[in-house]
Amino acid sequence: MEMANLGKLKVLILGSGGREHALLKACLKSPKVSEVIVAPGNGGMALEARCLNVDLTKPADILNLVRKQGIEFVIVGPEIPLAHGVVDVLEAAGILTYGPLLAGARLEASKAFSKDFLFRHKIPTASSQTFQKLDAAVEYIRHQSLPIVIKASGLAAGKGVVIATTLAEAEQALRDMMQTKIFGSSGDEVVIEEFMQGEEASIMLMVCGEEYLMLPPSQDHKRVGEGDTGLNTGGMGAYAPTTVVTPEVERRLREEIIVPTLKGLKADGIDYRGTLYVGIMVTSTGPRVVEFNVRFGDPECQVLLPLLETDPVEIMLAIAAGTFRSSNAQLRSGSTIIVVLAAGGYPGDIRKGDEIKLPANCPADVHIIHSGTQRLADGRVVTAGGRVLGVVAHAATLSEAAQKAYRIIPTIQFEGMHYRRDIGYRQLKRNAGK
Repeated sequence: MEMANLGKLKVLILGSGGREHALLKACLKSPKVSEVIVAPGNGGMALEARCLNVDLTKPADILNLVRKQGIEFVIVGPEIPLAHGVVDVLEAAGILTYGPLLAGARLEASKAFSKDFLFRHKIPTASSQTFQKLDAAVEYIRHQSLPIVIKASGLAAGKGVVIATTLAEAEQALRDMMQTKIFGSSGDEVVIEEFMQGEEASIMLMVCGEEYLMLPPSQDHKRVGEGDTGLNTGGMGAYAPTTVVTPEVERRLREEIIVPTLKGLKADGIDYRGTLYVGIMVTSTGPRVVEFNVRFGDPECQVLLPLLETDPVEIMLAIAAGTFRSSNAQLRSGSTIIVVLAAGGYPGDIRKGDEIKLPANCPADVHIIHSGTQRLADGRVVTAGGRVLGVVAHAATLSEAAQKAYRIIPTIQFEGMHYRRDIGYRQLKRNAGK
């Protein structure tokens, strides 16, 4: 990938969740990396790397940190710094950075912008309308069929979507977003979409202009309860690959969605380099776009990085430098699963500050990812967020990977810990039916 001349680099990872811990582990294994710093990081990352505080909404502060620490390569984990233009600031200062510029980050930062992009480039998606006025939005939904999807246009940490099954529920969602402002200014504008029937899949692309590597299709589990019941969460687990993306669906996905999207970005003057997450619905008429995200999914990132045979850091460096060729990247066989261990009360009011007991060692191809954790001055690690830990396992089959993950969970303890016992159930059911 023409990166040999760079030598070993000092790397900064921006973020504090499970996705960033997975990226840290990839960097620590990479022969391209001399040292890794994480900002702000979490309790688990603090056991493996230096963690420094920085405000992810302030690109100037991040640039100052980069200069002070002598950072040569930055990997941006979450969407917030991307939506604040951190890549633009770092690249203008000559710092190699993995992640899209602000122009590309708008695909996630504004659902209204994203829908307009899809419609203009004739990419299959749900029909929709965008509103800035509550009365007009309420009048519109009264003439639509149910269920109907209500989305806050701006960033809402993956929680700004309501699938309303009654008119009263839809009207309440609109008032919550536009009047009560439960998502702040992100609800100033809402997108109202038709409900798409089908099965969702997450498609992660590592993109360098029109060149891309499609990672194995994955599925996450948003609902808190088994069988996809209960409240929506940031994700209770994920697995990859999923066969809901059949060879025929993949062919159509590439031809009808991926290629037109990358050509559309180029036509719009957007030099996109970074991860493009395409959430799709596999419907009876083919794949359709649910949404775009401009970074790795969380928890999908944790199951996808172990499926890369090629060093992920090498790929990200090449993409940041604009020299990436997908033919140089190799995937690993097998299946990966992550089971999220959540705090008591999640996804509502959560417990914090409970000490976490972890096993001394993990079996081969099993590792524990930290998300909502904090390391105290006395060295203890305690709960500090809703999704506390993730247990990741890789094996030849999904069934074997699941057995590995669930076998180690009883050795992990913290007050109120709960998790789903059916991660990957759709795929396991499909496999059993073969």
